[in-house]
Amino acid sequence: MQKVLILGAGMVVKPIVTYLLEKGYQVTVATRTKSKADAMIGSHKNGFSIAWTIDDTEGLAKLIAEHDLTVSLLPWIHHIMVAKQCIALKKNMVTTSYVKPEMQAFDQAAKDAGIIILNELGLDPGIDHMGAMRIIDHVHGKGGKIEEFYSICGALPAPEAADNPFRYKFSWSPKGVVMAGNNDGKYLRYGKIVTVPTEDLFKNPLSVDFPEVGKLEIYPNRDSLPYIQLYGIPETKTMMRGTFRFPGWCESIDVMKALKLITSDKYDFTGKIYAEFVAMLIGAKDATNIRKKAADYLKIDEKSYALDAIEWLGLFSDELMNRGEDTPFEITSDVMIAKMELGRTERDMVAMQHVFLASYPDGRQEIIKSSMLDFGTLATDTAIARTVALPAAIGVEMILKGEITEKGVHIPVIPGIYNPILNRLEDLNIRMVEEFGLPLSENIK
Repeated sequence: MQKVLILGAGMVVKPIVTYLLEKGYQVTVATRTKSKADAMIGSHKNGFSIAWTIDDTEGLAKLIAEHDLTVSLLPWIHHIMVAKQCIALKKNMVTTSYVKPEMQAFDQAAKDAGIIILNELGLDPGIDHMGAMRIIDHVHGKGGKIEEFYSICGALPAPEAADNPFRYKFSWSPKGVVMAGNNDGKYLRYGKIVTVPTEDLFKNPLSVDFPEVGKLEIYPNRDSLPYIQLYGIPETKTMMRGTFRFPGWCESIDVMKALKLITSDKYDFTGKIYAEFVAMLIGAKDATNIRKKAADYLKIDEKSYALDAIEWLGLFSDELMNRGEDTPFEITSDVMIAKMELGRTERDMVAMQHVFLASYPDGRQEIIKSSMLDFGTLATDTAIARTVALPAAIGVEMILKGEITEKGVHIPVIPGIYNPILNRLEDLNIRMVEEFGLPLSENIK
């Protein structure tokens, strides 16, 4: 029986554990909180859990040596340590994280060790790459060119659960979601590079009508430019990766950023109420009528939607904060998490859409859309957990069966990897629905 080691037992891990156990593999989950792993494994005879922490490198080497393949679902910073051990012990490795330069540097060493380190095998990154490459290779195979490409993804509450002013609830990595609001954006559109500083990230979002969902807004997702080379589309005049949100999020987070509510500067908030917290950040003399002071500071209408959202959070209230020295980011994200967690019986949702403008030698042009919509609940598996973990699970199975033979550091942009994974995901009811021959009016405006 082949043995798989899974490092970590976070919010997206359960589906990969279940999948591999049901396929007849022995699975060991090593994590700081053993009880989380126990809950995932249940009474399955081939499942094992072990208490392990990242500082135990000797224990890690022993675990990797005892298993045929290691899946690292730890924060990306720890993948490097795991990769070094896998190379030394000549054991294959899978992650769902972006390939950082430090990981890419292991390519030759992994080849020399005769192993594959397969990364970015989740949702975004992961399914986005695979769905994109299937369309791009199809267009190129017909002699066509990709003129424009938009790749957008969002992990959201289902429409009926989007019932707060932000129209958002946390189903994964809550701190990471808020922290992402401090990123910059960069993309190519109509042949021009557009750079979006963090203070403008949520201004002027694009929008689409997503099937079965309705209107969704789009803001830029970090730096899109490297994907021109990654996807092999040097001809494209537009390359934009974006994040979906329901209307309400972008407007509200934009104002929160302007009020310095998610910065990482440290202050002493001992004995302060939330209204005084806001007053300190905007330099107000006191916290009386703090909503009006915030509106005046921002030069916006006191009745604005975004200020409604902030008031709903309680940040204009006279409630004691019970904090000492801390950062606005930690305080604001804690308040958001407390009020905006997905309920156990509520559905979460993953929406992904690729939109292409393709042209062909005969002068014909078409819009191609590739869309995915998946739902889940905390009581079963969330959509975000399914769509992150199951591509990785299928990749693990393919490597162990010898169906993936590449060596070195890879991501799933090779037909021999992405086609079978996409096909098997369809068997699990996770599918990219492709529409060809759409009119140019169907492009993102």
